[in-house]
Amino acid sequence: MIVSASRRTDLPAFYTPWLLRRLREGYALVRNPVNSRLVYHVPLSAGKTRCIVFWTKDPAPLLGRLEELDGFGIPYYFLFTLTGYGPELERNLPDKRAILRTFTALARRLGPERVVWRYDPILFTPDYPPAVHVRLFRELARELAGSTRRCILSYLTVYNKCRRNLAAFDLLEVSPQEKGELIGGLEAAADEHGIRLTGCASAELSEAGIQPGKCVDDQLISRITGRAFTGRKDRSQRDACLCVESVDIGAYDTCLHNCLYCYANSNYRSALRRRRLHDPQSPLLYGKPSEEDQLLDRRG
Repeated sequence: MIVSASRRTDLPAFYTPWLLRRLREGYALVRNPVNSRLVYHVPLSAGKTRCIVFWTKDPAPLLGRLEELDGFGIPYYFLFTLTGYGPELERNLPDKRAILRTFTALARRLGPERVVWRYDPILFTPDYPPAVHVRLFRELARELAGSTRRCILSYLTVYNKCRRNLAAFDLLEVSPQEKGELIGGLEAAADEHGIRLTGCASAELSEAGIQPGKCVDDQLISRITGRAFTGRKDRSQRDACLCVESVDIGAYDTCLHNCLYCYANSNYRSALRRRRLHDPQSPLLYGKPSEEDQLLDRRG
C-alpha cells in the first residue's frame, strides 16, 4: 500500500503531532469524504506500507523530526509545492524566503530526488501574466538548483469552489502563443538549473512538449526503496492523472494555508471549524469515531 499524506490537506504543516502519533500506533482512521459514516482503517507500518508520499507547502514542523520519522522504517518522499504567488492568493503561507530555506534544508537531509518541486497551479491574472510566471519560476529555479531534480507543472482547474474563492480576481484567458512562450521560458529556466519538467494531468502541457508525469510515482518509489514496483493507475483520480494507486489519510476542509485557488477547501471558515474539532490523540484527523460509524479495512 502507498499512503498519500495528503492530497486533501497539508499534514506536515498543520498536523505533524497527529501524524507521528498515528505512525507510532500503526494506523489511521479516515472518513469517506462522500459518505461520512464509512470509516476506513488504514495500516501505517513498515510491513504493510510500501511508501508515504507527503504533499506540503511548508514541512518546517516535520523537518526537525525526520529522525523520528525515519525510525518507523517506511520509505517516503515529499511533493513540495512552491509558487511565486504573493499573500493575496496564498494568504497564510510563511515568507517565501523561509520556505526556500526549508526546501533546501529538507533536500540536504533527504537528497534532491526525494524532494519533488511542484509549481502548481499556474493561473493567469493581470498581476500574473505568462511573462511574470517565467520570471518568478526562473528566480525559484535558481534558488532550488541542486535541491531537486524534477518540477511538476499544472494549470489551474477551476472547480466551483475555486471560482467562488477567486471571484475578486480577474482570471485571464491567454492565447496559445502566450502559453507556448510560457512553456519555452519555463523549460529554459529549468534546463539551466538541472531540473526536469513534467506535467500533471494536462493534455495541454503534453501537447506543448512537456512529458506527462506522476506525483505518486512507482518508478521513483522503486528507486527509493530499491525494490522494483509497478503500480496500477489510480482510478479515483482524473482520467489524465497518471498517479498510481494510493490511500489518502487526510481530510478536506482542514488546511489552514488559505490559498484561494485550492480545490481541497470549500472556504477558510470551513477549515477553521474542522480544525477546532482536531484532537492529536484521535485516530481521525478531526472528530472522533462514533458507534454509528461503519468501520472498514483499507488495504490498498
